[in-house]
Amino acid sequence: MGKNYNVGIIGATGMVGQRFITLLSEHPWFNIKVLAASSRSAGKPYKEAVGAKWCMDEDIPDAVKDMVVMNATEDVEKIASMVDFVFCAVDMKKDEIKALEERYAKAECPVVSNNSAHRHTPDVPMVLPELNPEHIEIIPSQRKRLGTKRGFIAVKPNCSLQGYVPALFPLSKFGVKDVLVCTYQAISGAGKTFKTWPEMVDNVIPYIGGEEEKSEKEPLKIWGHIEGDKIVDATSPNFTAQCLRVPVSNGHMGAVFVRFENKPTKEQMLEIWKNFKGRPQELELPSAPKQFLNYFTEDDLPQTRLQRGLEHGMAISIGRLREDTQYDYKFVCLSHNTLRGAAGGAVLLAELLCAEGYMD
Repeated sequence: MGKNYNVGIIGATGMVGQRFITLLSEHPWFNIKVLAASSRSAGKPYKEAVGAKWCMDEDIPDAVKDMVVMNATEDVEKIASMVDFVFCAVDMKKDEIKALEERYAKAECPVVSNNSAHRHTPDVPMVLPELNPEHIEIIPSQRKRLGTKRGFIAVKPNCSLQGYVPALFPLSKFGVKDVLVCTYQAISGAGKTFKTWPEMVDNVIPYIGGEEEKSEKEPLKIWGHIEGDKIVDATSPNFTAQCLRVPVSNGHMGAVFVRFENKPTKEQMLEIWKNFKGRPQELELPSAPKQFLNYFTEDDLPQTRLQRGLEHGMAISIGRLREDTQYDYKFVCLSHNTLRGAAGGAVLLAELLCAEGYMD
């Protein structure tokens, strides 16, 4: 692509905001123009605003160290005038996030959001780029509602389901009927490290607020379809989920049990996973993994420490596919929750929107 895009990061001091910075600091299409956060950080150089909260393995990129942080809620129009679009990863109440993202959109600034606030707004596409890229076609309807020419909101799904839904979605022709999933989720999903959350060392917490509801409901929007001016959720598959927080820094694991209308063979499933490609692979987007779904034949793989970084953390790892006594099959999945699951997934969505002309 010939054009480069100036972008802003709203919520730049949080963990996902930090991850956006590391991903975008050398991105071939996107140039970080604005960093914005709460009033506590506004007016300070970024390195001072984030301070000891910086928790990435890499150092703060030199290009943003001295960038003065803007006020995410008070400088909306000014930020909108400086960038082509923004990434949003703020820590606010859900109704406040919805209002803030609509303010940016109405200021003719597209928003690619990591937040959950708009995931179930009927004309806001919630896109996992390899699976339901056609949902971005709802954007003209959203612009009509908002009264905008350029501005819109697009969101990515919850981080935990991005490990197992990509393994199930390509099997839709067999009629994915019932899914039971248990997720084992890293502490970075809560914006924590072992330093800031020592209680998680040698511990498992069998509850993550709101996570099970998201895991059961959000896949139905991904499986849904556009009807008129809204995206209509699918009525199946039926999902039930249990979500646990485990003492792992990064990487969400899922144990999946699935029942089909027409049971495929194991060989058919493996062949589909091996050959599956989505729109990001067709377009050769910068952040797209070349091999999206990776199956490991070893009994003890995938492992979080070994496979979470596969293809820069953007690939999905699958293993232990076998028949089940109550469901048809069971298997395990792994994804990197702050890369594919959060900031990386949003960057890939932004690349798709740019490639398809929605940022022009």
